Amino acid sequence: MTALTGCSGGALDIGDIGDKPLTPQEAILVTPDDGAKGVKADQKVEVRVPGGRLERVKVMKTEDAQPEEVPGKISEDGLTWTPTGGALQLAALYTVDTVALDGHGRRQARHTSFATLVPEHRFIGYFKPENRSTVGVGMIVSFNFNQGIKDKAAVERAIRITSQPPVEVRGHWFGKDRLDFRPEKYWVPGTKVTVDMRLRDVLAAPDVYGIQDKTIGFTVGRDQESLVDAEAHTMEVRRGGELVSTLPISAGSPKNTTYNGKMIVTEMYDVTRMNSQTVGFGGEYDIPDVPHAIRLTNTGTFLHGNYWAPSSTFGNSNTSHGCVGLRDVKGGSSDTPAGWFFDRTLIGDVVEVVNSHDREVAPDNGLSGWNLDWAKWKAGSAIS
Repeated sequence: MTALTGCSGGALDIGDIGDKPLTPQEAILVTPDDGAKGVKADQKVEVRVPGGRLERVKVMKTEDAQPEEVPGKISEDGLTWTPTGGALQLAALYTVDTVALDGHGRRQARHTSFATLVPEHRFIGYFKPENRSTVGVGMIVSFNFNQGIKDKAAVERAIRITSQPPVEVRGHWFGKDRLDFRPEKYWVPGTKVTVDMRLRDVLAAPDVYGIQDKTIGFTVGRDQESLVDAEAHTMEVRRGGELVSTLPISAGSPKNTTYNGKMIVTEMYDVTRMNSQTVGFGGEYDIPDVPHAIRLTNTGTFLHGNYWAPSSTFGNSNTSHGCVGLRDVKGGSSDTPAGWFFDRTLIGDVVEVVNSHDREVAPDNGLSGWNLDWAKWKAGSAIS
């Protein structure tokens, strides 16, 4: 008994009142209280004894198929246990099992549990590119959130992007609900990119918590960059810097010019319908079967096949409503310029337009963030 008493570390012996031992509830004090519900993610978790010494503390998140222990440590004087990890997970059940010795060496054990807050509001991020995809060197990792983000720094820190070979990747916010990531220069072909989303329980706005906890990856393919010259009516296609083809094109008419600047392929359709009313025009056109359609902006700029204009149009005049047209046939064909280019294009490829009598495309119109220099891009981050 004498040896056990020495474990008190000099703490005040209040292991009993007179000759009556304390109850487990009195001898082992647990925060949050036993049976507590709606515990917030940042609420204090602590186990302490008023005298004696903690012998063992085990805190577990238990509702999952694979229970997870919360890391923590007992203080040097043996009186308190505190967690060493991050915040609690929301919508979770935790159990606390404690064994302690009082000042007389008497062992006490206590089991408690508490449940964390089940948020009424959750936010998620819809992201590009797709998991396990192979993309072009201009791919930008883009998140669109279903809720307005107030604590942008917390959300940005919860998304980690790494690559092999390593390269610095920085975020840039467009408004309250979009966050894009890119390196300073285009990706190196063959780069493996990993996107870790640790958004679960991140507080993005009052009472709005994240739900995603996942990892995705993608691979950067070959380097293909295409340069559209609206005045020359040509598109030069380069692979690894080497010119592989010059294709005749028709860009936007003088009344409906094509944006200048760098644009990134975001979607590809073998055949799609194009209706002028969906992009702010009147009833100028409604084509149900546009072949080889490659989206470049959110506002309706496509690079697509065109079978309804005379062949002499391409390479000679600009006649579109802002798109870039390539000669094609009804139903599409791999033997046409449009089919040839479509078959050799990846999501994430770069298409740059020059010499058009229009403004530069906005950096948040599609994945057009490459039109911002590196200093301006980094200035749009919420973290230093």
